[in-house]
Amino acid sequence: MSRQLPEQPNLEHLRKQAKALLAELQQRDSSLRLADAQHELARSYGFASWPKLKMFVDGRSSVVPSSPHPLAGRWQANLEQSTQHPGNPVRSAIVDISVAGDIVTISQVTVDAAGREDQRADTLCTDGEEHVAESGHSYSVLARWQGERALEVNAMKDGALAGWGRYELSPDGRTLVVTADRMRVLFDRVA
Repeated sequence: MSRQLPEQPNLEHLRKQAKALLAELQQRDSSLRLADAQHELARSYGFASWPKLKMFVDGRSSVVPSSPHPLAGRWQANLEQSTQHPGNPVRSAIVDISVAGDIVTISQVTVDAAGREDQRADTLCTDGEEHVAESGHSYSVLARWQGERALEVNAMKDGALAGWGRYELSPDGRTLVVTADRMRVLFDRVA
């Protein structure tokens, strides 16, 4: 099913559409959640995910902030001061973070212990609600701000916590600390 967004799309209307779609979907599969309906609705409008649809609608209806978010920028891992995950050590890591309203995009390039480069980008909606992960339906992501300088991210699978992470900016704005299960990586601001 392909839908066309109106010229002035309204996020509240889209949320209501997702809730109505959820009721429809749950008649076939009662285990589905709002995040699943949001994902399917976004796909019907031609977007890869609910956060990308939301970012598009927010971008059409909001004013661009006059100053960038404190967490936004390019960060390079300071591995000498970090505690890496024992099962996944890296030689280097660079993270780019952009913030636009409720949407945070985290792009990273890592080089593993064997010298292989891996590139990845995640778009998060920081509204405190679960959203289906862009990589598929196997898990959902719940992201929310803890003040202006800390972002908490939880990965959920079948309603249970499957993983977590926290991005926290130092008071001087020069260091980003990324904490997750068995790792704590410090990043220095590059740009």
